[in-house]
Amino acid sequence: MSGGTGGAAPPLPRPGSDAYAAAVRAFNLAAPLRPDAAVVVRSVDDIRLALGRAEAEGLRPRVHTTGHAAGSAGSMAGALLLRVAPLGRVEVDPLRRTARIPAGTPWSAVVAAAAAHQLAVAHGSSPTVGAVGYLLRGGVSFYGRSTGLASNRVSAIELVTADGRLRHTGPDSDPELLRALRGGGGGFGVVTSVEIELLPVRRLVAGTAFWPAECAGQLLDTWLRWCRTAPPEATTSLRVMNLPPVPGIPPSLTEGPVLGVDGVVIAPDDDLGRAHRVAAGLLGPLRAVADPLLDTWSDSTPEAVPAVHMDPVDPVPVHGDHMLLADPGPAGAEAFLRVAGAGSGSPLVSAELRQLGAALGRPDAHGGVLDHLDASFAYIGAGIADSPAARDSVAAHHRRVRTALRPWDTGRTAPTFVETAEQPQRHLEPAQVHEMDRVRARVDPDGVFRRDVMRGTSAR
Repeated sequence: MSGGTGGAAPPLPRPGSDAYAAAVRAFNLAAPLRPDAAVVVRSVDDIRLALGRAEAEGLRPRVHTTGHAAGSAGSMAGALLLRVAPLGRVEVDPLRRTARIPAGTPWSAVVAAAAAHQLAVAHGSSPTVGAVGYLLRGGVSFYGRSTGLASNRVSAIELVTADGRLRHTGPDSDPELLRALRGGGGGFGVVTSVEIELLPVRRLVAGTAFWPAECAGQLLDTWLRWCRTAPPEATTSLRVMNLPPVPGIPPSLTEGPVLGVDGVVIAPDDDLGRAHRVAAGLLGPLRAVADPLLDTWSDSTPEAVPAVHMDPVDPVPVHGDHMLLADPGPAGAEAFLRVAGAGSGSPLVSAELRQLGAALGRPDAHGGVLDHLDASFAYIGAGIADSPAARDSVAAHHRRVRTALRPWDTGRTAPTFVETAEQPQRHLEPAQVHEMDRVRARVDPDGVFRRDVMRGTSAR
């Protein structure tokens, strides 16, 4: 392993120092990161130096950026945590319709850079999530039913491996490693940049609408019927929400449980008329059930999509759970509302069903080791865990939801939705797990990064 660029290295930031606090800062306040040491890295040389220091002091390197998935990180005892700050600016090639995204970049910056050239990108539902971490875990975007998993659009990745080498991967340069990096569960090195194909999307219909939870039964049945024949240019989600009375949320949405339907309908070839017809096919029957409390569905552009899901932009303490589900049908819809709807006693802020299928469900010959999700819906549940008692209450309800939805649980998960280290998780087949172990043995023969491997993606 390289020791960096030479010269005397400064002491590693340890608990109690401002530098340590800056490096361990995580979006999920309910999952504090407590490594033995932590450092912010801002260049390839910084990464090499940090890896050298980790080796010299007997620490295992771990990597993060924004800490949205901090709850899935597990113990960091004996670790040196590398927080990757943005390693440069997003570079867009409008002729090739690609973007080079430096590690540490949040999706908001990538969306803005692409939109400047009237292009879009398969980003996550939160503008503050780190783009690279999301892409390494697959990525389910609001363009996903049209374009597939976001990681399938990644055409090249650069990373620093345990030996300090900066490796370039692509279709003609270590394609095996490129495949492994896209959904393989990590533990290959410190990714420094990705290149991703951009989307020729300029116009769309997008938004969210909320109704009182008393109407949830009819609304859920209506939405599920629409989902079964929905065209691929539409990707939506349905959530039962218990929103706290905080600034920025209309009071009408905080007086009790509400049901929201949000999403995006792409206008293929700028055919906004078709997008209107698809959106009307969804929203017309829903609006006929009851007048929405709030309805923001309208003509829009890609710049507005990161705000559609109304994810919080400030750090929050959250405890989550996730499953991939087959089509629940009427019985599954009833089971979902029994544990998430009005009168259920749910402490969850959000219980979500996200629409999958179409391109998200089809294997992609040019994709990563995780190239599709064989399920109809993703369930994502989240509750505020700002005290031990609140965390216990939320965790107990997660178990209740799992029991209720067990008949439709596929046993698989989407890595971008995994919120805790202890929850069941599986997204690779056994043969793929062994394939990932072979790739790791080649690029990291000493297992330097083995503590950074997602559970279930290694047989070792």
